[in-house]
Amino acid sequence: MGTIPTLEHGQRFILGIDGLSRSGKTTLTEKIVQELRDRNVSVCLFHIDDYIVERKKRYNTGFDEWHEYYHLQWDVKWLEENLYAKLRDADELQLLKYEDVSDAQKLVTIQLPDTCLIIIEGVFLQRKEWRHFYNRVIYVDCPREKRFSRESEETQRKIEKFQKRYWKAEDYYVEAENPLVQADVVIQN
Repeated sequence: MGTIPTLEHGQRFILGIDGLSRSGKTTLTEKIVQELRDRNVSVCLFHIDDYIVERKKRYNTGFDEWHEYYHLQWDVKWLEENLYAKLRDADELQLLKYEDVSDAQKLVTIQLPDTCLIIIEGVFLQRKEWRHFYNRVIYVDCPREKRFSRESEETQRKIEKFQKRYWKAEDYYVEAENPLVQADVVIQN
């Protein structure tokens, strides 16, 4: 766990765990969180997918599907102002958490301890709007074919959606933000 320092009282450390869809981010995050909790380190975990917007704001908008996924899936500016900019100093956060069943965002309050490791896990975390908020970023790299093979058979039958929406957005992200180079640590999975 060499990339994470020992925290002094009152210190917060923000770790991003970035990677493309099905690269292994969540599995890695779970292992890190468990190890830290076993060592009695206070951890606050945020999954960026918990903060997506309603379907009407990210589907059938008139933009290309890849654009909807990359640029409209999250309210990037709102998250910058209400999550990222407050992580170092706020005692609590008021965030809009997405609920799939109701396709709505619900305001939730999250308490932040004075001393904690904050982990943000998800895709496209190193976009220019958010990158400077992290103390460290781990990027989980995995070939597209292997990532796609981790999808269910039913999901794999929808390959056209991957080609038009997800993969084009991922290609854009890799080209525009160069996450492999920007990350502090790259894990090949």
